Amino acid sequence: MHAATSRARHLNDNGKPNPQGPQRVPVSRGGQNPSVTQTPRVLGMCNGPQRIQRPTSPQKTPNQGPCAKSKPSGTQNVQPQSQSQRNQAVNNPTTAAPENVMPTENKKPETTDKPGATDSAKSKKCWSLDNFDIGRPLGKGKFGSVYLARERQTKFILALKVLFKKQLEKAGVEHQLRREVEIQSHLRHPNILRLYGYFHDSSRVYLILEFAPKGELYGELQRCGRFDEQRSATYITELADALHYCHAKKVIHRDIKPENLLLGAGGELKIADFGWSVHTPSSRRCALGLFRRSTLCGTLDYLPPEMIEGRTHDEKVDLWSLGVLAYEFLVGKPPFETKTHEETYRKISKVDFSYPAHMSTGSRDLISQLLKHNPLHRLPILGVLSHPWVQENSTKQPSYAAGAPSTPGP
Repeated sequence: MHAATSRARHLNDNGKPNPQGPQRVPVSRGGQNPSVTQTPRVLGMCNGPQRIQRPTSPQKTPNQGPCAKSKPSGTQNVQPQSQSQRNQAVNNPTTAAPENVMPTENKKPETTDKPGATDSAKSKKCWSLDNFDIGRPLGKGKFGSVYLARERQTKFILALKVLFKKQLEKAGVEHQLRREVEIQSHLRHPNILRLYGYFHDSSRVYLILEFAPKGELYGELQRCGRFDEQRSATYITELADALHYCHAKKVIHRDIKPENLLLGAGGELKIADFGWSVHTPSSRRCALGLFRRSTLCGTLDYLPPEMIEGRTHDEKVDLWSLGVLAYEFLVGKPPFETKTHEETYRKISKVDFSYPAHMSTGSRDLISQLLKHNPLHRLPILGVLSHPWVQENSTKQPSYAAGAPSTPGP
């Protein structure tokens, strides 16, 4: 049996709006046992994250949606640190990821990027807490916290996530942390949060992450209620372009949802959490989705039929989640949300949902082409980017094909 999560209703027991917003609650499914098990997520509870309503700023600025963009909230999935300082190794984002993210003894430093450094001219850097000025906390998770930080030599602003080794070992998620670091540290896309490197001491692992000043997209969606078509299409363009890049690198995200999306300084969307992602080898077996990846990971409202039914799946699970996300942007809630998990399972399996009257014909057409029970019938990523509704409403153009520069690092 595998754990998944679901979103609680927006109403309390008396039928009134829940002031804390929707909550994700753990669910499990019985029946068929998958042949491959999946370790729990690193940055959340073993049965998936819960949505936590965060206070938003009343200050509004001009923006493209029905409501203004919120003041930078700084809520980001990263984690804090304390006073202890020990020199340890940092992963070089441009080289192979480390084999062991949580070593039990000190290792020699590995290379990392420096400002202005080229691929052919890199110097080794041994990161430690001495290299950073630590600021305010940005967020907190089960295994630690995230802090705003500044690299002392270059004054580069970043986010430092602090994970406690004992908690990671107790939950048995060391392997998943290694995989997450390995995948995210190799990705270079303007709509994917950069993982610059890591270091560790005797009790903690520190992840050096790009700072997203405007916080979680979920908090913005909660504040606005829903987004207009221009803002929704722009986010879909950015997300589809990032997923196109991931799929070209044989990376399946498998947990696309508003909580895992952050907003950069310019309001651009950034995929931030790769805790459920997998890298599939470029073999025919895995590329065709024949490898059994039936672990019920992610969030129930975004799970495609092939996953809740215990069938094999491939990168097309991200296409389904993209359709669910497009619906939630425009409506304010996911299409299959119900009072019970069983009913949500049924609606997903039957692709049973309806469109509100305010949704345009173009947006309905895009969503209907993504929310297909048969993965082979779903609109491909390039089809999403070239869809008429996206082309007419989006204010951004895909950057992956144009070879956009990678995000600079410390």
